[in-house]
Amino acid sequence: MSNFYDLAPLDKASKPFPFSELKDKVVIIVNVASKCGFTPQYTELEELYKKYKDQGLIILGFPCNQFGRQESGTNEEIQSFCQLNYGVSFPILKKIDVNGNDADEVYKFLKSQKSGLLGFKGIKWNFEKFIIDKNGEVFERYSSLTKPSSLEEPIKKLLGL
Repeated sequence: MSNFYDLAPLDKASKPFPFSELKDKVVIIVNVASKCGFTPQYTELEELYKKYKDQGLIILGFPCNQFGRQESGTNEEIQSFCQLNYGVSFPILKKIDVNGNDADEVYKFLKSQKSGLLGFKGIKWNFEKFIIDKNGEVFERYSSLTKPSSLEEPIKKLLGL
């Protein structure tokens, strides 16, 4: 996959979610988990989404159970958890793998575009974040330790605010 907009991962109902519909939007993609020390980042992600969605920001959560088995629920359980505990209103897509032979095409693309710390290609843990600009280019990759609120300035810049 050489183009972000060619990707079409599956949504929570296993229907294609075509990234071609995200043209001219700033996108944050994050691999999420319900039982992780970083799970409270949902709060700041939701705050960013509510604040900037009308200006063109979209956040996409991709549940993943590859790190400490911290996302073992079904897609329905994950949706319910996110809504009940954090009021998440941004899309949480179908649970995927982000590393290994079964890694989703979205993550294969993202990792090919932007390495992590010290050139590490793989995803190290839950809640790694990628920002994609309005042209479908991977702008930056952030570690799990990066608080979503610290992404506000780059988001504003990319949105032209």
